[in-house]
Amino acid sequence: MPELVLPRSSVAVSARDVARGPDPDDHPAYAIAGLSDAELPGWVESLLTDGRGRSPRPAGRVPATNLWWVDGPVYLGRVQVRHVLTPALREAGGHVGYHVAQAHRRHGHARAMLAAALPVCAQLGLECVLLTCDVGNVASRRVIEANGGLFADQRGGKLRYWVPTG
Repeated sequence: MPELVLPRSSVAVSARDVARGPDPDDHPAYAIAGLSDAELPGWVESLLTDGRGRSPRPAGRVPATNLWWVDGPVYLGRVQVRHVLTPALREAGGHVGYHVAQAHRRHGHARAMLAAALPVCAQLGLECVLLTCDVGNVASRRVIEANGGLFADQRGGKLRYWVPTG
């Protein structure tokens, strides 16, 4: 049964396999694709550190809790909960970003993992979170709406929704 967990080394090989896959939507910027087995634990630790408020980060990046949607040792997708919004994230990006690996799409994972992430948002003190999606991304729009997303507006090519966390 899939569950939302903090990144862990036992799933990192599966996550790396997804990043090395043929799907261009599986984030080519994912640094994990080029890592060796020996480098995976350090990468996992960097994801965990990203959620610590005072950890160093590049300019413009905010603290973010990274979570993986897994089924045992199999990586299915990821969720990132950004603790605060910059002006850029307020326009496009929002508090929560999620992604399901191509091989696991159309099985309800995105809907379930967003639902599982909302209590995490509440624990961070976020009563309502902003999610955005491309205007043409009907699947993402449905996921957001199924999780209580209230349409706010459209800015450029992005739809913006507020989702209560409680």
